[in-house]
Amino acid sequence: MGLFSWLRGGASGNGVGADGRRQVLDREGGPADLEHLRSFARARTGVEFFVEPETTATDTTVVAVAVDGEWTRRRVGTPRAAERLARKCGVPIHDVTVTGYPQSMRDWNARAKRDRETLRAWDREMGTGRD
Repeated sequence: MGLFSWLRGGASGNGVGADGRRQVLDREGGPADLEHLRSFARARTGVEFFVEPETTATDTTVVAVAVDGEWTRRRVGTPRAAERLARKCGVPIHDVTVTGYPQSMRDWNARAKRDRETLRAWDREMGTGRD
């Protein structure tokens, strides 16, 4: 048995586990994922989609980023499905491997991290022990 053959479902490397079911690392995108992206786009201003390529662990994903940097990520299945969704939502779409992520998203993440750290510090001071 190879070092990583457990990822493929056994020594045969055919992706089928001992119970006969196909082993996968992640799930595919579905209707709930698409609806989440549609809802995000409807509820926020200036949303843009950034398509992330499929990897060995996950389907093609879309990162939806609002003008203030708030973002969400969901599986969409294929780049073509992402394009259809963007067209239906009326939002711009970008290939993240070409454009990268917007600065507003990085700023949002930095603010969120600071906020989490501040809340943890307050919790420690107050003795609530939430971490």
